[in-house]
Amino acid sequence: MSPDGLWSIGELAERAGTTVKTVRFYSDRGLLPEAGRSAGGHRRYGPEALDRLRTIRSLRALGVPVPEVGRALERDDALEDVVAGRLRDVGAQLAALRWREAALHLLQGCTAEERADRLRLVGAVSAPPGTAALARFWRGWLPPRLPARLVSEILEHAIPQPPDDPTPDQVLAFARLHAFVSGPCPGTARQRRPAAHRPEEGYRPAVLYGGLVEAYGLAAQPMRAGRPPHRGEALDCFVSAYARSRGTRDTPGFRLGLRGQLAADPRIDRYWQLVAEVTAPEAGPPEPTPGAAHDWLLAALSEETAA
Repeated sequence: MSPDGLWSIGELAERAGTTVKTVRFYSDRGLLPEAGRSAGGHRRYGPEALDRLRTIRSLRALGVPVPEVGRALERDDALEDVVAGRLRDVGAQLAALRWREAALHLLQGCTAEERADRLRLVGAVSAPPGTAALARFWRGWLPPRLPARLVSEILEHAIPQPPDDPTPDQVLAFARLHAFVSGPCPGTARQRRPAAHRPEEGYRPAVLYGGLVEAYGLAAQPMRAGRPPHRGEALDCFVSAYARSRGTRDTPGFRLGLRGQLAADPRIDRYWQLVAEVTAPEAGPPEPTPGAAHDWLLAALSEETAA
């Protein structure tokens, strides 16, 4: 150290175990303030610069971007936010790596005849994949002019989130699901829309879908317990949703007609089959999907009206 108690840029670099180029880089970006200049115009640093330089290098070693390093150094309370942000970034990177690893295992474990098709499927989604295509599908399938709050609730139940640590089978199922929703929507052709989606049928779709969300939730309870379709609160709620949406009463005749209507309505069974595969747990029974709940309730209605 010189008589004035300051270090040259080379002395600081030597004590920090780094290079002059590194010290100059952080100095030029304002992260490492100089204590002054020598008579010859050379940079001089005080002892406190050593601790600051070590902090900078530690944050950079953790992958913190230079602008975020500067923010952490400026305010004592900013470091926690910077660390939290970096954890989110690392989590996203790990999720992408886990997805790619599972996709590679999928390709490694299939036959040569399957590989080209599966490569096309998994190559069409990002890693990890997003759900925007699924949301677009549902906005096309649902009847128009539903309240935004109800649409959000339906999408929350209908759209599966990609697993954080997927198996190869889950990668394949999600890729197939993405391909399914990216094709022509089954509900876009007027003649193929469910009756409840056609305004000339006299339905109030918001009343119907609000009731169906409740009915599916009620049906999920006996489904988790492994109980077969049966009469009860869930079925009553299900039928009531259709009756109220038509402004009519729930009668035996209405139930009989509803059974026939629902049996004839277009279905998206493939969607729900793939959702079940995407969300399949490692152990234990799967969580009922709205599609499975609808089938369970329709089976209960069919059994009741056949008696």
